[in-house]
Amino acid sequence: MKSIRLREGKERSLARHHPWVFDSAIAKGGADAGETVRVESSQGQFLAWAAFSPTSKIRARAWSFDEAQRIDAAFMAQRCREAVKAREGFDIASDGLRIVHGESDGLPGLIVDRYGDTLVAQFLSAGVERWKAPIADALLECTGLARLYERSDTNSRSLEGLAPATGWLRGEGPTEVTIREHGWQLTLDIATGHKTGFYLDQRDSRKRFADHAQRLKFQRVLNCYSYTGGFTVAALAGGAAHVTSIDSSAPALERAAAHVQLNGFDAARVDFVDADVNASLRRFIEEGRTFDAIVLDPPKLAPTAAHAERAARAYKDINRLALTLLEPGGVLFTFSCSGGISADLFHKIVASAGIDANVDGFITERLGAAPDHPMTLLFPEGEYLKGLVVQRRG
Repeated sequence: MKSIRLREGKERSLARHHPWVFDSAIAKGGADAGETVRVESSQGQFLAWAAFSPTSKIRARAWSFDEAQRIDAAFMAQRCREAVKAREGFDIASDGLRIVHGESDGLPGLIVDRYGDTLVAQFLSAGVERWKAPIADALLECTGLARLYERSDTNSRSLEGLAPATGWLRGEGPTEVTIREHGWQLTLDIATGHKTGFYLDQRDSRKRFADHAQRLKFQRVLNCYSYTGGFTVAALAGGAAHVTSIDSSAPALERAAAHVQLNGFDAARVDFVDADVNASLRRFIEEGRTFDAIVLDPPKLAPTAAHAERAARAYKDINRLALTLLEPGGVLFTFSCSGGISADLFHKIVASAGIDANVDGFITERLGAAPDHPMTLLFPEGEYLKGLVVQRRG
């Protein structure tokens, strides 16, 4: 078994069972991509078994902190079973859910979502890439399903020295899927949709928005970065009189319009705008338009902390514009899915936007990813999605 030895003082995070070892922490040793290595302290003491990645800044990702543990196909199968079993204890009102969430489930770099009878997996690290075949078999065995599609086409794979990979790993069939969520129906294409096909992490926030629409009787809703209309459907389900949905993707807006029809809502209650969100918000201000509810759910602007400063300016600008457009007493659901933006920093960004807009508001809720996208006690980096519900003061 190959080993890596850490520099003095660099064993503290592993001693706390945090799974990452950065390249700067390693004094000597190495292995092939995805190969299991023994991680030792500067004194040669065992710390963890980890998957080695020769090209990544995260040079090793821990599988286990038990020296007696064997890292083999049986280990991968057990971790898959544990992840699926854990979801039985979560409150998930959908047949679309995440069943493996990377490090939080002890399978670093592996993302697996279930859409009805179909699994979609992303193998994003050298370790899980090396174990792809036995992991695929284990996923089907523990779910009882027969179809598994791969969507390993994110930019993060290149950091691991891996080429993009997509297509059926097990089974075959249509890539168009319909799921149920909170009594609504939503469609997606697992081959072309964002992430693994859909934003399952916003499931509970969509329900909270529907609840707010019903309780506060929204009249004019603005859904920014609307994608395929999840928050649009939620607003209509809550009884909102009219929703304006903005996105720069015409195909996404076409699917959003289909979702309105699929769920039996009057198409006259929705306008779909194929445009840049920032420019649209500025135009609405010039036109004197206002809204009593706004959703801001932009794409990832800061994948790492190194991008935080530039992303903070972009988040501040769109929140400033949205708060300006919000009626007194109106509600803003604003989000950041950027791992490089902490919850505390996001709060400060929105507060700064309020100062510039000369708007104050009550933070009535803090939102995060649905429970099937867990953050654990030992891996706080699992918290990537942050949301605030802000009610503008009169």
